[in-house]
This record gives sequence, structure tokens and C-alpha cells, in this order.
Amino acid sequence: MKQPRNSRFRSVGMKLFVILFCTIVLLSSVLGLTSYYAAKGIITDQVAAASSQSIVQAADKLDFLFAEYEALSRQFAVDSILKADMETVSRPGAATVAKVAAEDRIRRKLDSVKGSDERLLGIRLVSKSLVDAESYKSTGISSVRSAEGIQARVKQLDAAKGNPVWFPVRAKGFFDMYDQSSLTMGRLLRNMQHPEAEYYMLIEIKGQALTDILSNLHIGLTGEIRILDPDGNIVYGADNKLLGEPSYIHPAAEPAEGQQQSFTASNEQGTSQLVVYQPLDTAKWTLMGYAPVSDFTKSADRLLYITLSVVLAAAVIALVIGYVLVRLIGRPLGKLAGLMEEGEQGNLQVRTHFKGQDEIGRLGHSFNKMMEQISLLAGQSSRSAAQVLATSEQLVNASSVTSTHAREVAAATGEIAHGAASLALEAESSNRNVERMNLQITEVKEINSAMDASAEKVITVSDQGAELMKTLVAQSESTVQMMELIQENSMKLRESAHLIRSILTPMIAVNKQTNILALNASIEAVRAGAAGRGFVVIANEIRGLADESNQSIAMVSKITEEISSRIENTVQVVGDTAPLFREQISSVRESSSIFEGVRAEMEQFIGYLNESSASITELMEYQHQLGESMASVHAVVQQTSASTEEVASMSSQQFTVSEELVALSGKLEKLAEELKQSLVSFHG
Repeated sequence: MKQPRNSRFRSVGMKLFVILFCTIVLLSSVLGLTSYYAAKGIITDQVAAASSQSIVQAADKLDFLFAEYEALSRQFAVDSILKADMETVSRPGAATVAKVAAEDRIRRKLDSVKGSDERLLGIRLVSKSLVDAESYKSTGISSVRSAEGIQARVKQLDAAKGNPVWFPVRAKGFFDMYDQSSLTMGRLLRNMQHPEAEYYMLIEIKGQALTDILSNLHIGLTGEIRILDPDGNIVYGADNKLLGEPSYIHPAAEPAEGQQQSFTASNEQGTSQLVVYQPLDTAKWTLMGYAPVSDFTKSADRLLYITLSVVLAAAVIALVIGYVLVRLIGRPLGKLAGLMEEGEQGNLQVRTHFKGQDEIGRLGHSFNKMMEQISLLAGQSSRSAAQVLATSEQLVNASSVTSTHAREVAAATGEIAHGAASLALEAESSNRNVERMNLQITEVKEINSAMDASAEKVITVSDQGAELMKTLVAQSESTVQMMELIQENSMKLRESAHLIRSILTPMIAVNKQTNILALNASIEAVRAGAAGRGFVVIANEIRGLADESNQSIAMVSKITEEISSRIENTVQVVGDTAPLFREQISSVRESSSIFEGVRAEMEQFIGYLNESSASITELMEYQHQLGESMASVHAVVQQTSASTEEVASMSSQQFTVSEELVALSGKLEKLAEELKQSLVSFHG
């Protein structure tokens, strides 16, 4: 019998061929592609690890550079000489000579710092008014400007309150006046006593200094290095046109502890990039480098060509093996299927002629024996069908009688089960009420325990407060004693100031006499003519020394007056403060007595709580006995209800079985008739 063409494609041999072919090709492809992508991943991970180390080292160098200039700004902030000079130039009534000398010292200090570091573009002390005439800068840099953008950057220095602030690299510097890029670090040099002497310190660093530090850092063949601010804007890059622009690639957030600081992302053109980054410790910026992944994975592309070659070779081998399987398995199974189809049509005389001793040969022999047994079975089944038909008629009659009796028993048992169920529901409801009462009593006991613990804590806190009040009283009394000592020392300083004034009075008189003597000596020298010229020079020198001494004595007198005034203010402040401290001591003592009263009230409250807890415990014992009684009643009712329901269920099952038995008897009768008719079609 010739098989149709479409059945060949559904044969076992063809299925084995397709499965084997697809399996070999798929495994080869998966293995090759897995190796390819695994190699790319390993290469990328290794490059990412190496690049992360490089980026960390570069970030450390930048942190070292930034920390160096922050330390320089701190030196300026704590320099007492510079602070005094800034106060001098900012004081409206300062002498011109002193002001010029202070300005000269400030400029020389700025020039010395700038000259000692070739990475600096300039260093400034900018007035808070942003006026160039009131500001100071190192030699060779531009003047101060007050444009809107510059004022916005200066506000950041005010908001930092004396802490260093790093400004991004700008193509033309902080004031947009240079022909080269610069990085600026600024801070406000604060002066709490003289706010008018506060200046903005700006350290302008050449952009080339960052380029020199990052010149040895390379990511891939065409990689790029950037520094980003927290908003993802470019602080530093190879192209100055991108400064201040948002970066398309930037780290999303802070890396978790132990997480590698690298990831892959696509750039503006959609090219996959390997990105490594490291946050800086000084400025709130992130150093980032990225390069195309293809720069590192070109060597792994050879694995892809090897994979294609292996897949082609595996496909050829699978074709050969599949053809052999079709010859050995597919054809014999096809012949056997044809013989079984003839047997399906009722021909029980078909036989196979397989001569092999393998599984297919054994299958053919078993098929021949099976057809012989089926022929014998068909004859016996025909005779048995007649006997089954007669027996099924008797079974139908007996099943009908049994079903009627089972229906009556099931109805009576159902009524008994319904009554038992109602009794069980009532018992269960009573048991639930007892359990709820027990829960509520337990909650009251827990609340009493919590209140007891809280009262203990209040007593503890009261004791601690009382101890703290005693300590505060002792400290306040010590403070009063110290204030009295300060007042006594201030009185002694006032007496010393009066003594200094009394010493200066004769010195002023001596200077006046010296001036008169110098004038008389000059007059006598003029009268002497040429012989007295030497005395004229000496007299002039003596007069100059007397003037200088007079100025020094006047300055010392002025300073003494200021010291005396401040001592008077100190004595007055100390005198006003002493009564306040005495009032504070009396208030603290009153607070200590209040804490003692709180402790006594809480101890009485704890006694009431203990009596309440004892009453609740006794009530719980009575409730427990009642619960046990209700549980016993509920258990008996449930047992009775369960037994009744079991009997009702068994009665219902018996009725159902009876109904099914009637139905099965009818089916058995039909099957016996159908079996008798079907055996007629077999011929053996």
C-alpha cells in the first residue's frame, strides 16, 4: 500500500530526522553564540575593571589638586596679618599711609602665591560690592565685572557661608575676559567683628592644568573624558563648546557599596558605550570616561565566524545521520502502520514479514501474535455478549427497587441532621462570646501592665531630671563666682589704664621741652653761621624724633582710651548679668522640687495600678472556668452533629449509588447490544 505524500512528513522517521537535525544545529548555534557573547562580556568586564582603576587614580589626582587649593584658601582665611590689612583698607577713617601700606602687602602676597604656582591663572580678593577699584588681584589678570551671570555665581559664595565653592570650567574664565579656559575655586573670607572687611577670594586655575592631569587617562581608542556636576551638565571636556551643556550619558545615582562603578549606555548616535566613573571627594562632581564597546570587542568577532563554520558542518552531519535513521526506522514502521490500518477495517488475517531480530523485528512478531489473539477474542466476545444482555435486564429491575428504598432513608436522615446542625450553631455562638470576653479581659490586663511600665519610666525620668537640676544649680553658682572674678579683674585693668595715662602725661611734657630745645638749638646754630650748620642738622633730627615720639604717645593714649572704654563696658555687662544668674538658680531649685512632687504622685498611681491588676487576674480565673465548661458543651454538640451528618451523607450516597446503578444497568444493556453488532464486522 503506497503512502500519500503528506503522510510521509508525519512519519516517525521524518520526525526523528527533523528533531535530530534541529537539535544539532541549535546546540551548535547556542554554544557558539554563547561563547561569543560570553567572550564579549568577559572582555568588557576586564576593560571596565582596568578603566575603573585608572579613573579612580585620576580622580585621586584631581582631589589632591582641589584639596591643595582649598588648603591655600584656608590659609588666607586664618592669616591674621591679611585680615588686619583688609580691615585697614575697609575702614573709612584709616590713615592714607597705613591704607597704602596694607594694600601693597595684600598685592605682594597675591603675586607671591601666583608666582609660586604656574598652574594658576590668577588670584583675587573681590569686594562684596564687585567694584574693581575696591578689589585686589595678582598681576597680569583682567579687571572685575558685575554682569548678571557673575552676580549669580557670587550669590553661591554667600550661600556657602565661608565654605569653598568650585565653579565649572568656563571657556573665558570666571569674568568671561580671558582667551583661555579656567577653573575657579571661591570662598567668602568672613570677618564676624568687621563685616565690611569681608572679601570674596577667587583662585582661577588654568583649564590646561586639568588637561595635563587627565592626559594619561585613555578609555579605548576613541574614548572621551568628562567631568559632570550633580545635574549631569559638563564641567570639563575636550571641547570647550560643550561646557555647561547637559551630557547625554551620565551616572544615574550614587553607586551602592561594593557595586562596580561602570555601565553601558548608548550615545546620541545610538552606539553602545562602555562608561566608567568616579565621584570626587572635594567638589561635588563626577569624573567620567566612555568609549565605544566595539573598541574592545573586535577580537571577539572571530568567534562569530568560527561559530558559523561549526553550524554548517553540524548541519551536514545531521543530514547524513537523519537519512540513516529514516532507512532503519521510518520505512519498517510505515509498513506496520499500513497493516494495522487494514486490521482496523476488520481484516484480522494480515501478517508482517520482518526478518530482523531488533526491536522492529520483535514488534512485527508481536503484531502477528496480537492479530491471532484478537481473532480468538472476537469469537468469545460474541458468545459472552448474549449472556451479558440477559443478565443486564435482571440487574435493571433490582436496581429500581433499591433506589426507591434509599430515597426514603435519605429524606429521614436529612431531617435529623438539620436539627443537630441548629443545636451546634447555638453552642458555637455561646463559645465565641466567652472567648471574646476572655480577650477583652486580657487586653485590660495588658493595658494595666503598659501603664505600670510607663509609670516606672516616668519615675526614672523624674529622678534623672532632679539630678540634672542639682548639677545645673552647682554649675550656675560656679558661673556666678566666675562672673564676680571677671568683675574684680576688670576693676584692676581699669586702675592699670589710669596708671598708664598718668605715665604718658610727663612723657608728653618731655616731648614739648625737647621741641623747644631743638628750636633754640636751631636758632643759635643760625646765628653761628657756617660753624653752626652741623648743629642745625642735629637740631632738625632731634625735632623729628620728638614729633615721632609725640605721635607714638598719642597713638598709645588713644589705644589706652579704647581699652579703658571696653573695660567699662565689660564691668557694666558683668554687673547686669549677675542678677540674671541668681534668678536662674532660684528657678532651677523650684524645678527640682517640682520633679520630687511628680515622683511622689507616680508612686501613689503605681499602687492603684497594682490593686487593679490583682482584681483582673481573679476575674480571668473565673472566666477561664466558664470557658472550659462552654467548650465541653460545644464539643459534645459538634460530635453529635458530626455523627448525624455522617449518617445523612451515607444515606445520600446510598441513594446516589442506587440511581447510578440503575443508569449503569441501562448502559450495560445498550453496550451488550452494541458489542454484539460490532463483532459481526470482524472476520477471522
